[in-house]
Amino acid sequence: MSRKPKKGYFVRGQFVAEGSELDLELKAELRGTDEASKTELKRESTELQKLGEALLTLRADLMEGLPLSEKLTDAIAEAKRITNFEGKRRQMQFIGKLMRLLDEETLQAVRDALEAQQKGSARDAQSLHQAEKWRDDLIAKEDALDLWLREYPETDTQQLRALIRQARKDVQPDKESISKGLAPRHGRAYREIFQLVRAQLSGENAQPEQDEGSYDPRQA
Repeated sequence: MSRKPKKGYFVRGQFVAEGSELDLELKAELRGTDEASKTELKRESTELQKLGEALLTLRADLMEGLPLSEKLTDAIAEAKRITNFEGKRRQMQFIGKLMRLLDEETLQAVRDALEAQQKGSARDAQSLHQAEKWRDDLIAKEDALDLWLREYPETDTQQLRALIRQARKDVQPDKESISKGLAPRHGRAYREIFQLVRAQLSGENAQPEQDEGSYDPRQA
């Protein structure tokens, strides 16, 4: 009496019987591969969704340089206008779907634009902090002006000296302010020193803006 043939399949020329140890190992490996693929797809989808959300914050000049489809551009503009939470959520899901249609070159261009904006914001913050420190030092420290002029000899020395002199007068508290514990007041000279310093640090030669009736250091 012949034996009933076992059910199974061949892998690389080797017969694998259903229910055998090798069969269980191969099926477990296959399930693991499928699960890994699903995890990878989910991770990719989440990244594209976040990229789409970040596009809403991108500056107009950087946005114009991206090779995005008209449909995606319109969807982003519409998302910016929507204020309703549920409507916004659905619109962002739609943007996420459109993002998945972009090729890798376009996606990299999006990442580069967002990185450029982030680095620009960091530079602006650093420049602002540097200008504020120079302004405060110029007003508070006697040797700060000499240090500044060594770094930036093209500065209008007469103008800056007059601004510093006026700013120091402005911050002198009177008896009433001292009794009330009020902080020293800052006048136009204080703001104009900052404008002058900021323009110099950024490589501009702009003069501090003069409002009508504002203090003019050249007439001091």
